[in-house]
Amino acid sequence: MTGQQLEVMDAGRTVTGPQSTHDVLARLLAEVAQVDCVPLDSHFFHDLGADSLVMAHFCARVRKRPELPSVSMRDVYRHPTIRELCAALTAAAPPGPAPRAPETSEPFVPSEAPTRTPRAPTGTSRYVWCGVLQLLSFLGYAFLLAFVVARGYDWISSGTGLLDAYVRSVTFGAALLLVLCVLPILAKWLLIGRFKPQRFRVWSLVYVRFWLVRTLIRFSPLVLFAGSPLYPLCLRALGARVGRGVTYLSRGLPVCADLLTIGDGTIVRKDSLISCYRAHDGVIETGSVTLGRDAVVSEATVLDIGTRLGDGARLGHASSLHTGQCVPDGAHWHGSPAQPAEHPMPTVEPARCGTARRAAAGVLLLLTVLLAYVPVAVGLVDALLSRVLHDSAVVREAETQAAGWTLYADLSAITAVVFFGAVPVALIVLATVPRLLGRFVPPGRTYPLYGFRYAVHRAIVLITNRRALTRLFGDSTCIVHYLRWIGYDLSRVEQTGSNFGTVVKHESPFTSKVGTGTMVADGLSLMNADYSSTSFRLSPTSIGAHNFLGNRIAYPSQGRTGDNCLLATKVAVPVDGPVRHDVGLLGSPCFEIPRSVLRDSSFDDLADGAGLRARLAAKNRHNAATMLCHLFTGWLYFFCVTALFAGAASMYPHWGTVVLAAANALLLPFTVLYFVLVERLLTLRQRPGPLFCSIYDRRFWYRERYWKVPTDLHLRVLDGTPFKGVVWRMLGVRMGRRVFDDGCAFTERPMVAVGDACTLNAGSAVQCHSQEDGAFKSDRSEIGAHCTLGVGTLVHYGVTVGDGAELAADTFLMKGETVPEGASWAGNPARPASGTHGGER
Repeated sequence: MTGQQLEVMDAGRTVTGPQSTHDVLARLLAEVAQVDCVPLDSHFFHDLGADSLVMAHFCARVRKRPELPSVSMRDVYRHPTIRELCAALTAAAPPGPAPRAPETSEPFVPSEAPTRTPRAPTGTSRYVWCGVLQLLSFLGYAFLLAFVVARGYDWISSGTGLLDAYVRSVTFGAALLLVLCVLPILAKWLLIGRFKPQRFRVWSLVYVRFWLVRTLIRFSPLVLFAGSPLYPLCLRALGARVGRGVTYLSRGLPVCADLLTIGDGTIVRKDSLISCYRAHDGVIETGSVTLGRDAVVSEATVLDIGTRLGDGARLGHASSLHTGQCVPDGAHWHGSPAQPAEHPMPTVEPARCGTARRAAAGVLLLLTVLLAYVPVAVGLVDALLSRVLHDSAVVREAETQAAGWTLYADLSAITAVVFFGAVPVALIVLATVPRLLGRFVPPGRTYPLYGFRYAVHRAIVLITNRRALTRLFGDSTCIVHYLRWIGYDLSRVEQTGSNFGTVVKHESPFTSKVGTGTMVADGLSLMNADYSSTSFRLSPTSIGAHNFLGNRIAYPSQGRTGDNCLLATKVAVPVDGPVRHDVGLLGSPCFEIPRSVLRDSSFDDLADGAGLRARLAAKNRHNAATMLCHLFTGWLYFFCVTALFAGAASMYPHWGTVVLAAANALLLPFTVLYFVLVERLLTLRQRPGPLFCSIYDRRFWYRERYWKVPTDLHLRVLDGTPFKGVVWRMLGVRMGRRVFDDGCAFTERPMVAVGDACTLNAGSAVQCHSQEDGAFKSDRSEIGAHCTLGVGTLVHYGVTVGDGAELAADTFLMKGETVPEGASWAGNPARPASGTHGGER
């Protein structure tokens, strides 16, 4: 729509003129919101009581009318009346079709991102043969590992004396670590050679080689060296062009490292996704990623293929670069997709950190791993095998059925002591060791990397970020006591029973402060430390009082938010401008939205009053049972795995390496079936379904139990294989045929439907729920056939993605949205990626 008049048919009469657009939009909103009429100047949220779900349905209705301009949720929040919305859409309407890709400062070389080709169907035979070859690869790896471990155990067992056993453990552990680190590098060069920009079909023979290399890289011990001077060496060994003085803090190794170029003095911070490949519509596309000299890639970022960060450029947190984007030299960009920032981003002054310092730190790290960690791990395995073989000999000598159970009775007792005793031991260590170490790294000062203080800082990060404990205590009253125990400042806690979710991480607990009355959904990452390629500095990170934080939020130490704020899911917290109070923030870059709406306040009366204590006590009892269930299922799995390998070890003298290889091969299917059974048993009483209730509703407590007790971490091994779709179906997902899943997550499996031949990229997720203050909402989500979810994409609840649609990298598709068939959407929040109506390609 430009300045010309628009003609609209309404109830048999023709309405002509600019005012007709106002009338049509008002009537559509009245139908969706179920009100009699919508005045042109009425505020959508404050006056009409609408919420984001209602407005998402309104946007979908508007996009179905080709005579009307396309409306996104960003437009609705920025212009919350019909009159303002019409004026903004009229002024913003382009004279012609807009380009699909975001604007870039420099032209993009087409050869770096291959053009798309028409969809070519992949037959079932290729799908099956790919699975067969992947299964054979897994069995071969299991046998190779069993052979190496068996030879090493025999050699260590033949030693005499404690010193000889220690020396042999160090030698064998070092050899095993070297083999596991070199194997993915060797496999990459033998099976692939050098990666080049190319395209190839999934489930093909080329893909099988790619998958094998990718899997070995992702599960390699090399990731343990993230943040150390050894990591750039690993990147170079994989083929990356890495300059001097590069600091790489992200644990994810780029698979197609040959296509990665990093200039001198560049830093890549944690939780950044740089793989140099992506999957699109059943095709793997590889392309280059270039980071110039002295560039900065901040936390929680995604860099798609065919992107470039210039010399001295900075990419802010919770941001992404889409294919074709190039950040100019010295520029500061943020957002998803990224755009120029209005203010320069904070920096850390450099420090002296030369080659000698980095080399010394790398050597010390290697010595620590080889002389301490490896011998302890190998020694524990050796002691366990010796005990098993001794007991099995006793059993054979006794030759009675009663003696046959002695081994497993001992194992149950040992595993129970180790498993349940680890919790109090870990709590004692967390309360003492980090506090002593923290005295050596006071905040507010800048320290050079790879020195004593940096080693102390990394030790604190490693010790205090225990995912097992936050998962155990999260979503219960215990989580606030646990966070205080490890060093958080939580002011005066207003207990709700769900103050924090099961995933909370930080750089330093001693500089983390959360105001009273604040609630956090899940996935909070506190960025207490700021880095340059040569230095770091701890800074206090403070979240205001009476806030609510959604999922997947990286909160920087310079965050400019105060009290009574709503920080929506995947929001980019502002680091400049005035301190925001009494507002909501959404998107990347963020913009203001209402702090709350009428629907969210439906259960406010339950959050206080005389009945709160009784409701909280009931929730505590239910959460305590959930925690015990979580511990019991974890211990039972630990005992079964130990018994599996104990049985294999007892038969090793007769059957040799074959029985150990069989145990390695059975571990994965047993793990899958075990947790599928656990999840099925949990959902017998209440299967996850659409829900709108208070957090003090028993149905919500069962949903928390569903999230906590079973785990899906084992599914990562099945990424990129046909077997993952089979497991998803076993867990309740309505999964189509020949779906390519490279690492997607579903929070409520029975509430997700995925069509045939979909492509799900690494780091993507379909989350069928949302919690806002004391209200919980969930609904089903449906992904059509031949759809693509980009890297790092998050799909909320109640959405419908039409057949053949595409969501670009780092997209946040909000609740209730409807993506048309064949459309291409991008951004946070998602909106049509082109200037055409609805984003159709």
